[in-house]
Amino acid sequence: MPVVLSRRRFITIAAAAVGLPLLLLKAGTSQARPVRWEGTALGAPASIQLYHTDEAQARAAIAAGLNELKRLEAIFSVYRADSAISALNHDGVLENAPADFIALLTHALSLARISDGVYDPTVQPLWQTYFRHFTGANPDPAGPAPRELEAALALVDWRAVEVDTDRRRIAFARPGMGLTLNSGAQGYITDRVTDVLRAHGFDRMLVDMGEPRALSTKPDGSAWRIGIANPADPDRTVATLDVVDQCVSTSGGYGTLFDPAGAFTHLMDTRTGRTAPALLGVSVVANTGTVADGLSTAMLMAPVTRRLAILRAAGGIKALYVTPEGVVSTVEA
Repeated sequence: MPVVLSRRRFITIAAAAVGLPLLLLKAGTSQARPVRWEGTALGAPASIQLYHTDEAQARAAIAAGLNELKRLEAIFSVYRADSAISALNHDGVLENAPADFIALLTHALSLARISDGVYDPTVQPLWQTYFRHFTGANPDPAGPAPRELEAALALVDWRAVEVDTDRRRIAFARPGMGLTLNSGAQGYITDRVTDVLRAHGFDRMLVDMGEPRALSTKPDGSAWRIGIANPADPDRTVATLDVVDQCVSTSGGYGTLFDPAGAFTHLMDTRTGRTAPALLGVSVVANTGTVADGLSTAMLMAPVTRRLAILRAAGGIKALYVTPEGVVSTVEA
């Protein structure tokens, strides 16, 4: 039985240009026009929208941003055998770790500490247990056996990751551990691609490498408008956010379903081994993609009584929870 990789997006960008992978509208005019690229980043839909009058300059800037995306995917993709994170997971140690890897991992471990392990980047052995179970022959619809989950949970511990920044060395404290930065890497890549575009002279843009980040306003001074959909009814927007110099990250179990019924999802509670509900979503607003991305996962899994404290300590601004009934509740720092 295949894992259902739905990759459904529950964030919509209002009034975005559509069409070709890279489109400059009415080039040759002195008025800045929207330029849009669409593709994928770490397997999820991605896009860049910016404004300029010069098509050649726009194409050069976006090409540079895509080169940065390619470079970072070679570090963070758990689906590539040749990536830095795959080398660490295979060998249990990574020498000469890239600076970007150390930076994002350090941030992830800080978020794990803030959330008391609710967010834990060493969840990979648990994820692999579910993946092996549901991609095997005739999997039990009740999920992996309790003994399998217990064995996986014994390998999940963010405190057992050793990071030596001076020697650029990352290591696991015990064999069999594994790391994933999927809840964080898309936001981090969004920030780095934004930096590249900004270095090319662009100051008004919307960069979405899995998590949309708005830099400044549109040329007319209006904010970028981001709609949040109901996971149970993706065609219905239940909330809108006007965003300027901020990023919005959404997490929900619907991103990857292990079974057709949606009883088991890719977001996991590292305290119990159980997975998050398929149709509960949370969108986090923060100043950067790096902060918003991992924090949205932490906020989804956090107990209600801990949500505000985690949001504040991790640097988030706001979190919007959406139930399958379309009810939206907000936590603000």
